Amino acid sequence: MLRVNENYLKLPGSYLFSTIGKKVSAYAQANPEKEIIRLGIGDVTQPLAPAIIEAMHRAVDEMGSPETFRGYAPDLGYAFLRDAIVKNDYEARGCQIYADEIFVSDGAKSDSANIQELFAGDCKIAVCDPVYPVYVDSNVMAGRTGTFEERTGMWSDVIYMPCVMENQFVPEFPKETPDVIYLCLPNNPTGTTITKSQLQEWVDYANKNGALIIYDGAYEAYISREEVAHSIYECDGARTCAIELKSFSKNAGFTGVRLGYTVVPKELKFGGASLRDMWARRHGTKYNGAPYIVQRAGEAVYSEAGKKQLKDQVAYYMNNARVIYDGLKKAGYTVFGGVDAPYIWLKTPEGMSSWEFFDYLLERANVVGTPGSGFGPSGEGYFRLTAFSSFENTSAALARIREL
Repeated sequence: MLRVNENYLKLPGSYLFSTIGKKVSAYAQANPEKEIIRLGIGDVTQPLAPAIIEAMHRAVDEMGSPETFRGYAPDLGYAFLRDAIVKNDYEARGCQIYADEIFVSDGAKSDSANIQELFAGDCKIAVCDPVYPVYVDSNVMAGRTGTFEERTGMWSDVIYMPCVMENQFVPEFPKETPDVIYLCLPNNPTGTTITKSQLQEWVDYANKNGALIIYDGAYEAYISREEVAHSIYECDGARTCAIELKSFSKNAGFTGVRLGYTVVPKELKFGGASLRDMWARRHGTKYNGAPYIVQRAGEAVYSEAGKKQLKDQVAYYMNNARVIYDGLKKAGYTVFGGVDAPYIWLKTPEGMSSWEFFDYLLERANVVGTPGSGFGPSGEGYFRLTAFSSFENTSAALARIREL
């Protein structure tokens, strides 16, 4: 008789954003006259840049001709895209990364979930708290997290690194040494980040303790301060302790197009095994590659026209972030983020829980955000708003909130 993977049954409830979607849908059906503004899920709203659209049109035409038709993509991704990534994302920042260390995929969410397949079942993971839920949930599915404690909202075998107002949302080195450390910087959900010198301390810590850092840099394009690193490979020694995840979703609006990549340096070896070679085998066995049309779109991100157009698009969203941050401040809220990331993190008012504030905003202002507790126990008492809506909707949402 078939036995299921019972680790899936340990997951409490549904995925955070599925729960939010169900609650919003139920409210909308019951109140069809209400105009709901969504500042919850980090989905972009601006159209793809012209340079990207042009590249996709050219690629579509190529697929219609026998001479230029493409079938399966190379395992690592097309060389034209990987070379553009090396030149623009790494060489331009003084980082030593090679094209055969880059693995093109359909996005950072998939990679952040799948990368744990390389690790033994008894590896101890450490996560910032609050945290992007996929890091923990994918390890739950693999049986690596122990039991869920309802009272604390924690998994027994996960090392939590609280990131709260009292420590400026900067994770501290855990008392128990982990095997794998997940860092998302700039951070989702708090919208905060750390300096390059602080990141160097994490690289030194990992190398000293034989740990691996999974570094999620999905929001790198939103960094505005010079002292913040755009890649972990700007730090000395990162090639021997870090895997980096990158996404085209937020910097180029590819949430519906789907494209990302993972960097696994050749120096990454644990127990004599090369993680780069293991990931290459996993990639080739389980993945058929991002479509040719999409990879040509990714290449256009690095064109001169693409860079300019996307810089303007990032500025559009960060202006929304400023509107949210300033508006909430004037309304008396305690607010964080919005400087190096498109997320605003605020304290819930008057002792409300995260979900109570969610319901309050939905019902009183018809505005959707994300409860902080959905990102982990240290997120309780906080709330996330995103800057990815239109300027008009963002301004309207803040006007509604300020009237409460």
